Amino acid sequence: MNRIPVYLHAHDPICHAGLASQLRPRPEVLVLEPDARDQAAVALVVSDTVDAMAVQALRALRCGGIPHLVMVAGRIDDSDLATIMEVGVSGVVRRGEATADRLVSVISAAANGEGTVPPDLLGRLLSQIGRLQRQVLAPRGLGFSGLADREVEVLKLVAEGFDTAEIARKLAYSERTIKNVLHDVTSRLQLRNRAHAVAYALRNGLI
Repeated sequence: MNRIPVYLHAHDPICHAGLASQLRPRPEVLVLEPDARDQAAVALVVSDTVDAMAVQALRALRCGGIPHLVMVAGRIDDSDLATIMEVGVSGVVRRGEATADRLVSVISAAANGEGTVPPDLLGRLLSQIGRLQRQVLAPRGLGFSGLADREVEVLKLVAEGFDTAEIARKLAYSERTIKNVLHDVTSRLQLRNRAHAVAYALRNGLI
């Protein structure tokens, strides 16, 4: 078994020592020394709250090249969750639930590119996403992909081999509108051309 190299970050040295003592005996993980941070696959950040100092530490670790972040917090609410997910945290554990087994499970999931969030927080996060879709994106004709329904329709027809004139006839738009739609998509998503736009849509399961 390959041990997952883990870097521990805690403002409180006693907390750091306690975490290290829990994780060092585990065969699944390898707790790194502070000077070996660049070898870490996962960084584990511990804080009482998701305050500015904790967020700054998370950003520094991500910018330092550590690919996966796990946060252990004494208290975390919905807005905290949104903040740390924006930074790139993929695993969240409440401090009161941070047993060695739980930590190893979340670290292993993070190393495999999987996310782990306490169920109650996940439920509220999904509710927030639903509200965002209904109240902000849908009224503007957008989805989470960043593409409007009309843009998806056009890309589907491009993928089927139709040219601009044929797409315009099928969708009852002018050719200029179709050209503008494709130009907007490629510019906004920084795609090179129509083929690249179709590849993007296929890769993201949009068509």
